[in-house]
Amino acid sequence: MGNEPGRDKPRYLNRELSTLEFNARVLALSDDPQVPLLERVKFLAIFSSNLDEFFQVRVAALKDMVAAHLGTQSPDGRNAAQQLEAISDRVGELVSQQEQIFLERVKPALAATGVGISDWDDLDEEDRKYLIDVYEQRIFPVLTPLSFDPGHPFPYISNLSLNLGVTVCDPDTGEHRFARVKVPPLLPRFVITPDGERFVPLEQVIAAHLPTLFPGMDVIEFVPFRVTRNADLTLEEEEADDLLEAVEMELRRRRFNKAVRLEVSHD
Repeated sequence: MGNEPGRDKPRYLNRELSTLEFNARVLALSDDPQVPLLERVKFLAIFSSNLDEFFQVRVAALKDMVAAHLGTQSPDGRNAAQQLEAISDRVGELVSQQEQIFLERVKPALAATGVGISDWDDLDEEDRKYLIDVYEQRIFPVLTPLSFDPGHPFPYISNLSLNLGVTVCDPDTGEHRFARVKVPPLLPRFVITPDGERFVPLEQVIAAHLPTLFPGMDVIEFVPFRVTRNADLTLEEEEADDLLEAVEMELRRRRFNKAVRLEVSHD
């Protein structure tokens, strides 16, 4: 009995890794040429949305366990730190696959149907003039850049918000400063060119006009980034006289929970 094949192998799958494998199946549908193109785009979006929720709840809970020095093991024999390491490896693989699927297959397929996702640098002069007008009329009025220096605390970064991290330099003193520009969530994610065939990401339109947000400063570099925060809802029901009030308080406090993931564009 003691020498049976597989006797020492874990009898259970890890819950977190199993969740990621389910999401891998979602991602696989986005790469299936038999699936209608717009459905493939939706599957790419669902994959990302699932990852957001996974990090907000499951990864956040594991990080809390590590911070509390809890040695509790999952049924497959991994502690929280080991699970986080395995999650990091698998998520890295899946996100790389997602990027490859989108850039090499889905994006070209969209362009072939007349839906081109274009970079600012790819636009001609006429389209740029149009987008400059859109920026001045609709985008610039709702932008609020926040700088970080000894006189200003680091700006609060809301959960899942898209931002531009900007390094600017004072030409008189040579001093470098960091600033953050939040991409307004109330605006459409893409700006469409007049012919209706090209879609330019909103953050690229903003990035092309950063000097208008920092007059008198030199813009050195910028990078899009996004922060995911702990959204795990923890209630002590025994201590809550009013459960509804406790839930409302926890939801208000959750906006300022710890960050569990930082996504930075590598372009």
